Amino acid sequence: MICLLESEYMKRYRIGEIAKLSGLTLRTIRYYGELGLLPESRTKGGQRYYSDQDLVYLKRIMELKDLGFSLEEIARIIRLKDGDQKGNKRRTELLAQYRSKLSQDLGRLEALQSHIDELKWHIDQLESAVDGFTECPGAACAGCDHKAKCIFFKSV
Repeated sequence: MICLLESEYMKRYRIGEIAKLSGLTLRTIRYYGELGLLPESRTKGGQRYYSDQDLVYLKRIMELKDLGFSLEEIARIIRLKDGDQKGNKRRTELLAQYRSKLSQDLGRLEALQSHIDELKWHIDQLESAVDGFTECPGAACAGCDHKAKCIFFKSV
């Protein structure tokens, strides 16, 4: 029974199999190996093979890329595993990176929300304009509901 569990845990995949399981291309998997993101094990004949643990690494790399991490940032985190048996260095670095990315994304979200609000204001302004749109700015500006924000209105 123990042998069965060990053989299941030690399952080997060829590059085509791991590509299919991960949804990545062969070229991408080779590239990740070249970058040191994915350990490459080889048979005596030189053929690459991968384990279930390698599949976990591939999925983790994909997750980090989806979260905006560069391959360089991912490689730096992966390299922290040396001498980090419990994973504390990687955990600390991931927390710092996640916080940094969150801060950046919140800044972009704020800028995007400001842009959306500006577009909505222009839509509202155009939809509420009754007559004299081509006269804007003009005599009707003093009574316009949008004069407080309008860059063209000048109070006399």
